[in-house]
Amino acid sequence: MTLIIDGSFGEGGGQILRTSVALSCITGKEVKVVNIRAKRPEPGLKRQHMTAIQAAAVICSAEVSGLRLGSTTITFRPGDIRYGNFKFDIGTAGSVTLVLQTLLPIMAYSKGPITVEIRGGTDVPWSPPIDYVRNVIRYHLNLLGYSFNLDLIRRGHYPRGGGLVRVSVDRPPRGFNSIKLIDRGSLREIKGRSHCVRLPKHVAERQAKAAESLLRREGVNVPISIELEWYKQSKDPHLGPGSGIVLWAIYDKTIIGGDALGARGKRAEVVGEEAATKLLKAMKSGMALDKHMSDNIIPYIALAKGTSIITGEELSMHAYTNIWLVKRILGIEAKLEGELGKPFKLEIKGAGIEF
Repeated sequence: MTLIIDGSFGEGGGQILRTSVALSCITGKEVKVVNIRAKRPEPGLKRQHMTAIQAAAVICSAEVSGLRLGSTTITFRPGDIRYGNFKFDIGTAGSVTLVLQTLLPIMAYSKGPITVEIRGGTDVPWSPPIDYVRNVIRYHLNLLGYSFNLDLIRRGHYPRGGGLVRVSVDRPPRGFNSIKLIDRGSLREIKGRSHCVRLPKHVAERQAKAAESLLRREGVNVPISIELEWYKQSKDPHLGPGSGIVLWAIYDKTIIGGDALGARGKRAEVVGEEAATKLLKAMKSGMALDKHMSDNIIPYIALAKGTSIITGEELSMHAYTNIWLVKRILGIEAKLEGELGKPFKLEIKGAGIEF
């Protein structure tokens, strides 16, 4: 029986597609996603969505119909999840991290060691920067019992792309533990990474200095250490140019992030302050997870064994949509307290899917 998923629900973007395909691979349920990206200015599949679906299809031996640029309907028929080494190329500056949003849950259920290389954009608009995945998302997935290696070989920025990331799972957990992330404990320190490629070193320095200055002005009195990443022009391997900064606040029980990207005509100081402002907003919410982590973790706790409880900085439309989607595909129970755009608490009784 094919499960029909309305891609226009909620945020009506690519996340419905990515989560649907991942859960299809893991559960073995055939899904048909209609009205794909119906609420976007240009509906239908883009290159990065096609890469995510194609990659998932290769890894879980799936048959896919409707897979073409601009398509608004696909049917995904999963097979067995494979292991081994795989390489995928988005072919543009399309987001590597959004492709990983599809592949990481699937890789956790592989029957053996699995490595995936993806070429595309690592630090591009409307998606988590790779340093956020490395330092915030990976930390929380570790708490769920999911350990993986993530190597950033080369960064890729809009519009040229060319980034390269390698992810490997030596011992797939084939299931996740439940988690209770209600409060944060005490703030211990703030770390960060400020980078620039095909640009002068002072760009990364100014981003970091502006971020730290704003945090100090707002009363943050714990240690702050922001690493700089830059390259001599003669040895810079990137297509570039591009820059960005990711900050993460380390608490006793959780890690909260904030980030910003550079752009043509955007001063480095503005980039640094933008990342610090996002981090401060999440910190001041008092919740255990920032806005983006709280929607990224939902598929994992929905698959986990046992009941999970999380609190989030802001109930985004992405999170709201993911809650609806996991309930529809997995048939689980979820208790949500909170309104869109405000802090929330979510309790999910996981499906307990293990291989």
